[in-house]
Amino acid sequence: MPLPLPAGPARPWSVLFFVCLWLSGTALHAQSGLMQHAAARRVLSLNGDWHYIIDPYENGFYDYRRQAFDQSPSGQGGYYDNRQPDAPQETKLLEYSFEKSSTLQVPADWNSQDAKLLYYEGTIWYQKNFTLKPQPGKRYFLYFGAVNYEAHVYLNGKKLGMHRGGFTPLQYEITDQLSPGGDNFVVVKADNTRHADAVPTINTDWWNYGGLTRDVYVAETPGTFIKDYEVQLAKDSPTTLAGYVQLSGGGRAGQTITLSIAEAGIRQTLKTDTAGRATFRFSAKKLQLWSPQSPKRYAVSLSSGGDVIDDKIGFRTIQTRGQDILLNGKSTFLRGICIHDENPLIPGRARGEGDLRMLLTWAKELGCNYVRLAHYPHNELMLRLADELGLLVWAEVPVYWTIAWENPATYQNAEAQLTDLISMGKNRASIIVWSVGNETPLSEPRLKFMTNLVKKARSLDDTRLLAAALELHPEGNVLHVDDPLGEYLDLTSFNEYAGWYMGSLDDIPKYSFDIKYNKPVVISEMGGSALGGYHGDVHTRWTEEYQAALYVNQFKMLGNIKGLRGLTPWILTDFRSARRQHPVYQNGFNRKGLISNTGQKKKAFFVLQEYYRQQAAKYGEK
Repeated sequence: MPLPLPAGPARPWSVLFFVCLWLSGTALHAQSGLMQHAAARRVLSLNGDWHYIIDPYENGFYDYRRQAFDQSPSGQGGYYDNRQPDAPQETKLLEYSFEKSSTLQVPADWNSQDAKLLYYEGTIWYQKNFTLKPQPGKRYFLYFGAVNYEAHVYLNGKKLGMHRGGFTPLQYEITDQLSPGGDNFVVVKADNTRHADAVPTINTDWWNYGGLTRDVYVAETPGTFIKDYEVQLAKDSPTTLAGYVQLSGGGRAGQTITLSIAEAGIRQTLKTDTAGRATFRFSAKKLQLWSPQSPKRYAVSLSSGGDVIDDKIGFRTIQTRGQDILLNGKSTFLRGICIHDENPLIPGRARGEGDLRMLLTWAKELGCNYVRLAHYPHNELMLRLADELGLLVWAEVPVYWTIAWENPATYQNAEAQLTDLISMGKNRASIIVWSVGNETPLSEPRLKFMTNLVKKARSLDDTRLLAAALELHPEGNVLHVDDPLGEYLDLTSFNEYAGWYMGSLDDIPKYSFDIKYNKPVVISEMGGSALGGYHGDVHTRWTEEYQAALYVNQFKMLGNIKGLRGLTPWILTDFRSARRQHPVYQNGFNRKGLISNTGQKKKAFFVLQEYYRQQAAKYGEK
């Protein structure tokens, strides 16, 4: 619902404190916890045209002594001031102007909107004016779905905070910073520079899209409002609802919260403790369970005082037993596919519901009941669409390849992204797996880093499975799965590229697996590349015929794994990657997609589709 939608003095942080926080990787002004389902509030959308300035030397952030303007005694001097000339004489010396600068569309990456920005890595300043008339007794929060990678956010020339992580939301309360007259401007310094100690690190196999890539809006709440909640089935119990509701503001004990699921005849009155939190656990035997075959969602209403929040939530159980994955107590096979947050038809990050729905609809057409959202947190809307369409989800943080394992700040960054991912997705029935990383090499520091992430995830959510996409360790034709991290995980999930990076097409049947763990096996990646429309002999790489034959041989090889309970081949669609430079077959694209960047289904699409048809029949899931 649109808002008809005030700036106080900045807090006097010392330079020393700023430096300490910078080195630790935490936010300059820490955001006060993410609001659950913020988009359900009354919101003022800030999507659309934003003025921008390309700033590779960061002139708008540092002075000529390389001191940050926002850490100077006045806190002024940077582009975030959005200064205007003295009309009409223009007597002020100004070396920038948002008003006279071009615009970029938000949400979207900058790389796909301006040819000169295709490979740009560095700082771009975004600026937008907005009018907001605050109402008495209301609070206002500025919300960004994602900014890649580092964001410094300013409102009316005053800093709200800094956030690191290109795929998780950031949010700041702006109630006391809004202009009393209603005329406001927001400025964002977005910097997609890659860093060795960042998460992800310098080396990735996807395009480093920069900018404000997801929705931006201001959300309005009452003074005391429902800030967070979890409404899910208790661990391994299909008849018990458990969770909590957290109020923000007020914080007194004994406040009343009503939880209602009218269709299921549920109405519970809860009371808060001194922290404004109410926990609950009660029998709910009449709930119809959510599944890919029947993605039932209930209208869940939470109310307290004058605040009401509505959500659509499904309920299901997920667990493992030996080498079985049990969904709602029944053995299932995860018929999956990997997906990047990218529209192959219109270059760049997926921009909204249409792009996301297209990707998931293709997955459904392929015969999937499961998707791996790689290699980072995807749009919250993607998770809600998966709930709606009946697709199970593997959700992942970008602990990818080689991270700075021994740097405490890197770990804190990874843990913060994992925490935000779980916070964002904890009420989504579709999510059954939290993944703590992809293809990370063995070492003691890495094992400590990853096991700590696993422990953190379990402390936040004990109802879902934990996994990581592990690496194989080949020895001749024997592929060993023996990563010690596997002891801490619920699935034995690993990436293998027999027939593409390992051997040839004819070598695939020669491989066997030595799997250390007696757990369900899920192949988190497999596949090979094909240029859509390129045909030839089955032994000619890059042809659709080679890719299709690779899939056929893979299924024969994988059929020998006793505990195989799912796979997510790499990948649904071709996607951009600067690593992929062959001028004929790749041209800046990873071509392992089953659908080309023009939307053409390759031959392997139909091979996998038939395999999944057979698996669905085997498990009684037609």
